[in-house]
Amino acid sequence: MLHKLNISTLHRFNITTAKLNTSAEYDSVINNCKGLFMKKTRDYGTAWRILRPQSITDQIFIKAQRIRTLEEKKISKVGEDITGEYIGIVNYCVIAMMQLDSTADTPTELAVEHVEQLFDEKVLETKELMFAKNHDYGEAWRDMRISSLTDLILMKLLRVKQIEDNKGLTEASEGVKANYQDMLNYAVFALIKLGF
Repeated sequence: MLHKLNISTLHRFNITTAKLNTSAEYDSVINNCKGLFMKKTRDYGTAWRILRPQSITDQIFIKAQRIRTLEEKKISKVGEDITGEYIGIVNYCVIAMMQLDSTADTPTELAVEHVEQLFDEKVLETKELMFAKNHDYGEAWRDMRISSLTDLILMKLLRVKQIEDNKGLTEASEGVKANYQDMLNYAVFALIKLGF
C-alpha cells in the first residue's frame, strides 16, 4: 500500500538528501586538496611556516585574482585552469589557520603526521561552520555562479587585509580566522560546482 507523502516530509527529505550530498562532495574535494598538500609537505617539509600571515593573505589574493582574470579573459597563457588555483586557496586557508594558532615556540619544521592532524582539525571546524551557515541559507551557494564565489573570496581578502593593517583589531566584524574559513568554504563550493 502506498502512503502519501506530505509537503513537509518531502521538504525534510530534500534537505537531508542535499546535506548528505554536500557532505560527501565536500569531503571528496577536501581529500583531493589534502592529498596534494600532504605530498608537498613530504617533498618540501613545512617551509610555509616562515610565512607571516600577511604573506599568506597575499598568496591567496594572487590566486583569486588570477581566477578572476581567467574568468574574464577566458584564455590562459600558461595552460593552467582555475581548478588548481581554487585548490591552492583551500590549502593556503588551512595554512593560514595553522599559522594563526602557532606561537613563537612552534618549530619551523613540523612532523608530517602532526601537519596532517592539524589539517584535519582546521577542515573539520570549517566544515561544521559551513553546515551551520547552510542551515540558515538553505544551500544558496548551489544557485550561485562560480564567478560570484570568486568575487566573495576577493571581498573577504580585502577585509582580511584591512584587519591586518589594523593590527588585528575590529569593532563590529568577525576576525581573520572566520574570513579564512569562509574563503575555504567558497573555494570548496567552486570546486564542487566545477566537478572536481
